[in-house]
Amino acid sequence: MNPLGRSGVRVSGLAFGAAGIGNLYTEVTDEQAYEAVDAAWTSGIRYFDTAPHYGLGLSERRLGAALRDRPRAEYTLSTKVGRLLEPVEAGGDDLADGFAVPATHHRVWDFSADGVRRSLDASLERLGLDRVDVVYLHDPDDHAEQAFREGYPALEELRSQGVVGAIGAGMNQTGMLTRFVRDTDVDVVLCAGRYTLLDHGALTELLPAAQDRGTSVVIGGAFNSGLLADPGPGATYNYAAAPDELISRALRLKAVAERHGTTLRAAALAFPAAHPAVVSVLAGARSAAEVRDCARSFATPVPPDLWRELHAEGLLPDAAPLPVRDPP
Repeated sequence: MNPLGRSGVRVSGLAFGAAGIGNLYTEVTDEQAYEAVDAAWTSGIRYFDTAPHYGLGLSERRLGAALRDRPRAEYTLSTKVGRLLEPVEAGGDDLADGFAVPATHHRVWDFSADGVRRSLDASLERLGLDRVDVVYLHDPDDHAEQAFREGYPALEELRSQGVVGAIGAGMNQTGMLTRFVRDTDVDVVLCAGRYTLLDHGALTELLPAAQDRGTSVVIGGAFNSGLLADPGPGATYNYAAAPDELISRALRLKAVAERHGTTLRAAALAFPAAHPAVVSVLAGARSAAEVRDCARSFATPVPPDLWRELHAEGLLPDAAPLPVRDPP
């Protein structure tokens, strides 16, 4: 189990990504959301990740309620800053931003020091908690100057004051995350979709830099938003319709996995978890059944011969660590 920073905050193994219980794409009831969190807890998951962006705060409210009676010292919770939720007169829905919730608020990008503090205060209120363990700057792609000049120092100050345990950045790209690792004192970065069976981009700079600096990496989007969970017509990749070439590649990966007596889901979760810089793999789920499926997949052995075949067929880069090695 690896620490996230000087605070001793810890995460390991499989983690619960809470965008789904914020009504990502489709509606989930309160009961289904709570059952999903209960299933995660029963499966041994102790790291939970959320954000104000997910369902305009719905994910945070549901996650906080579902964890309220759990021993606080026994789990790690992360949320994010960078989008303030400003109330608006209700009208329509939020599906344009991906969430099946009423459009009661609109998001305002704000990586200023004041914005970071206001965002965290609002998150704590929605979660019903007096502290969170990890805070990420969320998607600062188009706000780099403000994020580095104001947002990051604000998080550093909150960490030094003991308000948060660990700080970092969460993005769907590797370039800026590598800059955070090299140029700041972040404890952890959350890299979504860039270290998977289909996308090995984090291997070039981010993961080596994190290893050199001792920065923890959490991998999100191990299924590339769906394609590696269930490849075929209509599958999604990076939250859009998957191109035919990637569907074909995913089906080849699935065939190899099944030929070796395992599943594509198991291989997709095992692959990023094997890198020595990676401390946890986030799996998004919206139901107890999905959580249990992810937990089973994560625990499913993946034969070493599968990885050898993927390397031999050019489906994995040589630099990728093998998730399972032969016994000595």
